[in-house]
Amino acid sequence: MTAAPRIAVLGASGAVGRLLVTQALDRGLEVTAIARDAARIPVPDQARLVKVAADVHDAGSVIRAAGDADALVSGLGVRGGPPGTLTAGARAAVASGVDRVVWLGAYGTGESARPAGVLTRAVLWMLMRNELADKVAADRTVLTAGGTVVHAGPMSDGPLASGRRTVPLSEAPRRIFPAGVSRATVAAAMLDEALTPHHQGRIAVPLSRP
Repeated sequence: MTAAPRIAVLGASGAVGRLLVTQALDRGLEVTAIARDAARIPVPDQARLVKVAADVHDAGSVIRAAGDADALVSGLGVRGGPPGTLTAGARAAVASGVDRVVWLGAYGTGESARPAGVLTRAVLWMLMRNELADKVAADRTVLTAGGTVVHAGPMSDGPLASGRRTVPLSEAPRRIFPAGVSRATVAAAMLDEALTPHHQGRIAVPLSRP
C-alpha cells in the first residue's frame, strides 16, 4: 500500500497556513505543520499531523522540519515578523531540498505589478510599502529555483469557490482592480499545485469563477 504524500506547511499558524493544514488533512495527506511557535497552530492534534517549531531566520530549523516532505507550501506572512522574513523563508524553503515548493505571493507585486494596473500598484504601495521589496525578493527566490508562486487578489474569509480555477499570470483577467478570492480557494489552489504541478517556475493566479 502506497503511503499518502506528505505536505510541509510553512507559516501554519497564519490565516492561509491553517487552511492549508486542514484542507491537506481533509484530502487524506500527511502534514507537517511548521510555525515559529508550534503551540499557536490552531488545528487539533491527530494521527496524520505533526506540529514543528521552526524559525525561517534559522534555515537549518526549517530544513530539519520539512524532512522528507513531498512538497512544501507556504502561507507565510509578514505581520509581526522582522524585516526580510519572507526572503529568509523563501531561501529556507528552497534550501530544504523538497522537490516542489508552492509560495504565496500577492497579485500586483513583482511580475504581476504591470498586469494589475497602476491603481492596484498605487494601493499596494500605500498599504505595503515596507514589505514590497521583501515580497518581490522572496518570489524571485522561489521562481528561480523552479517553484510556483501563487499571486492572489484581495483575500476574504469566504467559502471555497465551487467554480474555482487557476491560470498562469498571462491568462489572468485584466481589471481596474483584481478580483477578490477567498483564502479557502487560495489554499485549495496551492495544494492542487503541490500535488500535480502545472506552473513550475511561473506565477499562477487562483480565480473564484470559471
